[in-house]
Amino acid sequence: MYTNSSSALLLTLETLSLSNAYVYPAFLFGTLTYLLVMFCNLLILTTIALTKKLHKPMFILLINLPISDMVGASAFFPQLLLSIVTQNRQISHPACIIQAFLIHVYGTGNLLILSAMAYDRYIAISCPLRYNTIMTLQNLVRIIILIWFINFSIMVTLFLLLARFKICRTNIVDLFCNNPSLLKLICEDTSVNNYYGVVFMILIQGGPLALMIFTYAQILRTCVMTNQSNARRKAVQTCSSHLIVYLFLQINTLFTLIGHRTESVSPFLRRTFGASVLVFPPLLDPIIYGLRIKELRECIKIFLKRNAGSSNV
Repeated sequence: MYTNSSSALLLTLETLSLSNAYVYPAFLFGTLTYLLVMFCNLLILTTIALTKKLHKPMFILLINLPISDMVGASAFFPQLLLSIVTQNRQISHPACIIQAFLIHVYGTGNLLILSAMAYDRYIAISCPLRYNTIMTLQNLVRIIILIWFINFSIMVTLFLLLARFKICRTNIVDLFCNNPSLLKLICEDTSVNNYYGVVFMILIQGGPLALMIFTYAQILRTCVMTNQSNARRKAVQTCSSHLIVYLFLQINTLFTLIGHRTESVSPFLRRTFGASVLVFPPLLDPIIYGLRIKELRECIKIFLKRNAGSSNV
């Protein structure tokens, strides 16, 4: 029997299995984590935006990452914290659709942004004399517009395909709403959605991965050939943090998506990897980039000292 997807319809997310003794500690820990995520990402974003010294292609591309991270964290944490404190895992169908849309925008956005940042590092390290010619303000704006246009185009199409159906179940198999778990609520033929999902997964996972392999192979080649040890060390330092962030996101996202399509994958592992994609990158991205990139780190210190001094006055 089909159920109309109206605002009155309530879906049930997978239980958190928290005993009463852990409800408030979990709520406190989750709240502090969310506040830390928002503070750190806003700090990175504000520092880059207000510091003219950082108005360079690498940092202008980087500013998109905290925006994307805050979208993902805000789609996940508030609903999770509410369900912890109320011990109610129900969510309305429209709210579930919105959460799923924002989470997918975040995941896809991060992969595309990290790919654009890898391309920027490739040009800077492998073609330094042509860097200012290639990474002009106009090209930079085009890259950023292209990132968000591709992201929203894919997500709007994905969820328009989903909106064609009525649902016949109400139990979400994950800790948060996403496209694969919403598809499992449908009893009709969803083969078109599945085919689109596979193509989307190949393009969004495979495309950035191919670009990342190419750019880092060229960067590695340049680092091996150069005789300047300082340049080599700086290149490795900048790229290693970027590679760690990218691989964590890529592997966990891929495992989560495959977990929905393979019955042999443990549901617990799938949920754990899925949640980690929404918790760790938004938390670690600003910390990694803020600490590893010396220029940004110094500007953050100056920004904090200046604001601390003005508040004391």
